[in-house]
Amino acid sequence: MVTTLHTVLHGPSHSQREVLQEIATRSTLLIAQTRKSAEMLQKIYGVPEEKIVTIYHGAPDVPFLDPAYYKDQFGAEGRPLILTFGLLSPNKGIEYAIEAMADVVREFPQALYFVVGATHPEVKKRYGESYRLSLEERVRQLGIEENVVFHNRYVSLEELIKFLVAADIFLAPYLVREQAVSGTITYALATGKAIVSTPSWYAEEMLADGRGILVPFRDARAMAAALFDLLWYEAKRDRMRKAAYEFGRQMVWREVAGQYAEAFERALVLHAQAGKRPFRAFKLHTLPEVDLSHLRRLTDETGVLQHAVYTIPDRRFGYTTDDNARALIVTLLHWDLFGDKEIWPLMHIYFSFLHHAQNEDGWFRNLLTYDRSFVPEGDSEDAQGRAIWALGNAVAGKLPEDLLTLSIQMFKKALPTWERLSAVRALAFAILGGAYYLEKFPGDTEVKGALQERAQQLYRAFVEGERADWPWPEDILSYDNARLPHALIAAGRTLERDDFVRKGIEALTWLIQVQTDPEGNHLSLVGNQGWYPREGERAKFDQQPLDAAALVDACREAAVVTGDVVWWREMERAFAWFLGRNDLGVPLYDFTTGGCYDGLQPTGVNRNQGAESTISWLISLLLMKRTLRRRTGPGRV
Repeated sequence: MVTTLHTVLHGPSHSQREVLQEIATRSTLLIAQTRKSAEMLQKIYGVPEEKIVTIYHGAPDVPFLDPAYYKDQFGAEGRPLILTFGLLSPNKGIEYAIEAMADVVREFPQALYFVVGATHPEVKKRYGESYRLSLEERVRQLGIEENVVFHNRYVSLEELIKFLVAADIFLAPYLVREQAVSGTITYALATGKAIVSTPSWYAEEMLADGRGILVPFRDARAMAAALFDLLWYEAKRDRMRKAAYEFGRQMVWREVAGQYAEAFERALVLHAQAGKRPFRAFKLHTLPEVDLSHLRRLTDETGVLQHAVYTIPDRRFGYTTDDNARALIVTLLHWDLFGDKEIWPLMHIYFSFLHHAQNEDGWFRNLLTYDRSFVPEGDSEDAQGRAIWALGNAVAGKLPEDLLTLSIQMFKKALPTWERLSAVRALAFAILGGAYYLEKFPGDTEVKGALQERAQQLYRAFVEGERADWPWPEDILSYDNARLPHALIAAGRTLERDDFVRKGIEALTWLIQVQTDPEGNHLSLVGNQGWYPREGERAKFDQQPLDAAALVDACREAAVVTGDVVWWREMERAFAWFLGRNDLGVPLYDFTTGGCYDGLQPTGVNRNQGAESTISWLISLLLMKRTLRRRTGPGRV
């Protein structure tokens, strides 16, 4: 295993140091992108020198061209051009560059300063365009609108190279000394630019030996003086350009790729010499993008409609708490993963539905007709459990204070109803909700006590119901089966009960065995046309997305709790069912609509794309995306 480190922290916290030291221990080699980073790895983290290889950041291979070559394409013909590029954010120090330009323009009225790049998406989410607007306002105040140009967009590599070639000077006014690597400075070196930069660690190393000029942080006068120097003395500017270009030749992708190849070959030799077995990586699919368009199509101002005719929402069957609870989980996972406020309207709709569905005694009504009337006959323990499961997820998430407060209130209001749950799936969902709630509030003794009672109840059902050939609490395998072992494993993790975990792992292992095709080694789910009775015949069809999604989630929990890589592989195999690794070899996810077909039938897919199926797909996809992020913790990945 070879690990490339973009940034090595000079002042890590205790846990940051521990994490990097553990990565170093598990890695055959570490790639540092500067000599400074390599030194810090040794001095601060105690990494042996022989485990470290220094390979610089890569850059495109561009000929050494005269800046006049592309200037006419940007309306800069005959004018000295200074360039800064990159995603715009307050730590870039552009305000000091603008102040410096006000001085430069007095001596060089034709000078141009281009700021190329869109506002950083995270900055834009939080603060909008306030930083860029403040810069533009300062340009107006200084009266240099004809000299400073903002190219407010993300440019392609081809266009970026043209901007770089056209520039006479590259300016890096950044404010962070601890910047370990800078792709912008790397690209400027590789294209042979005269560079003025503040003294970040990366700039100090890259611009040594006359390859650039360093100026103090937040010092517009010193920056202006350096620009004067290079604009007045063309010969000096040309010498600096050549020195930068020659140094940058070792950074072009061809050279960097060769150095990585050598590092990998060296790692293979070292690994073999140590007598270690080859590392078998857990391979994930190339995951589709998250497409919420069909979920939005099924959702109106009341909630998500439960059924569809093909892709058209079917209003005849109204809404259920079951589906709106699961849809809320989709939005919670999406918010946790992407932090995109565009998910909030959907999230609020599903919260509103659950809030309206909950009675004063904490019980959730389930079936709401399209004319907004609850049908008492539609209530179920499953819906109650799923609502608790969703609210526990909400409490554990990263919600704003108002939504978190509402989630806690609704969750605690439902707590007395746990005693009324007898169906094992309803118990499982309530247990999952409790386990997630306790991730945020582990000291809540009331919830912990309720979780212990219900988890013991489910555990007892397993012990009393199992037989030598049937380790299951019921005499029939039906729907959402994996939620039962999932709940036991989660409860065992939360309550530190190894017996719960063992029983859950045993049941999940058996469940996967009886739902694996022996010839194709793919998931073959129990069908709903008869299910799978003990000592009976297993129905092969219709297979439901709900069951694949439950397996994805359960295997993820098993992987986190046990640390066994086999569960990541089982999680992937369960997810692959949606994409065609199933009994018919056909995908259930519809890439054109963003929806999921309602089931796998003997003749193909059920072409309706209802809420349960689409939500099952989205939960599975978001969990797989979260797994790729490698975010591990006491209960979540």
